[in-house]
Amino acid sequence: MNNVQNTHISRGDGISAKLKTLHGSLLDIVNVMNRPQRDEVLIRAAGIKLDRALFPLLVIVERAGPIGVVELADRVGRDHTTVSRQIAKLEALGLVERRPGTSDRRVREAAATQDGKAMTLRIDQARERIARAVFSGWNPEEFDDMVRLMRKLADAMMKDPEGEM
Repeated sequence: MNNVQNTHISRGDGISAKLKTLHGSLLDIVNVMNRPQRDEVLIRAAGIKLDRALFPLLVIVERAGPIGVVELADRVGRDHTTVSRQIAKLEALGLVERRPGTSDRRVREAAATQDGKAMTLRIDQARERIARAVFSGWNPEEFDDMVRLMRKLADAMMKDPEGEM
């Protein structure tokens, strides 16, 4: 595909080096975000009691739910039987509920309960405190540009999930 944007980008000097730097930056971000210690820090900062393995599932169920176990497992890169057991634990804790799917009644979807939403609110508040410290040296224009461009990148990557960087 050779659209106007691709043509524009391909004219730039040093594009290969810039793409390599971009790819390296994304790998660094994913590496940091996937570290178990990051989840533990966030859980502690939020003042909640939740097994680290359940933490990302609760957040995704609250953000994307109601969501089926297979889709949830795909998003977190885990086996659906493992995710099903973990959702059962979240259900036993009163943080999620399972119900028949809206489009396919055979599929059981998970949705956050009020207690689950309250917990993710505390997580969001802790995440914001941590992020404010990370971005404290940025000027508002830099931050706004980064937010806008990250959303643009994420949207473009989601349109072409088969594409590589």
